[in-house]
Amino acid sequence: MPDKAQRVRKFDYRDTVFTHRGGPPGHAEVGRTIDASISETMGAGFARWEGAHVTWTLLYDEIIFVLEGALQVEAYGEQHVVTPGQMLWLPEGTELAYSGHALFGYALYPGNWKMLNGL
Repeated sequence: MPDKAQRVRKFDYRDTVFTHRGGPPGHAEVGRTIDASISETMGAGFARWEGAHVTWTLLYDEIIFVLEGALQVEAYGEQHVVTPGQMLWLPEGTELAYSGHALFGYALYPGNWKMLNGL
């Protein structure tokens, strides 16, 4: 049997510890569920956006999947509205702005992007 870190695991956003990531105005928070203690290659978690507007340049590939509400992602002059049941792919290097009111999940690669970028 694999060690505990390598076993199949289930995560629930209601059990996730969230940290503030943006606002005011509004509020944005992110809860990382898959980190280096679980995987050296992937990262994942949940996030809540409540009217915050956060700009960022991706240092990883990211997939966003919305559970509730609507997340707006502006990239390359285009506005993408992601609603429940939809997923958005964002490649590394994308300059973007997240906004809206949504509960969403995300997955990213590589999971150790902070270390790779000296952060």
